[in-house]
Amino acid sequence: MNTVLERLRSRGWALTPQRRVVAEVLSGDHIHLTADDIHELAVARLPEISRATVYKTLNELVALGEVRSIALGGRAKHYDPNPDTAHHHLVCDRCGRTLDVRPAGLEKINLQRSQRHGYKLGRTEIVFRGICPECLTAEDK
Repeated sequence: MNTVLERLRSRGWALTPQRRVVAEVLSGDHIHLTADDIHELAVARLPEISRATVYKTLNELVALGEVRSIALGGRAKHYDPNPDTAHHHLVCDRCGRTLDVRPAGLEKINLQRSQRHGYKLGRTEIVFRGICPECLTAEDK
């Protein structure tokens, strides 16, 4: 899988230092950060980057289809840098930690459901919810 930065370079997108830093922060597996998280991490790399620049860059990346904005039930929007890789999300109801999951067999179920109801299926988004191991450990203390 290519990183956001690699995909943007291949598109010839003008990579200002600010855009580059936002793309770098969004690189990796299981990255689901809020705009505030992204700004905080970007400032550590490029202290002069503004919150407005981070928001503008995120909006551009979403419009380009390089990043997907996801709402996870009452929490701030998160940004997923893997929009083209089929996956679902596992979310901790306590801390909000979010992981990508790819359960076997869901594609077949999705196809059967869409055919049964006559829909042309575009994209399926499933969110599994629970309590992560770190929160469970903290609960036991």
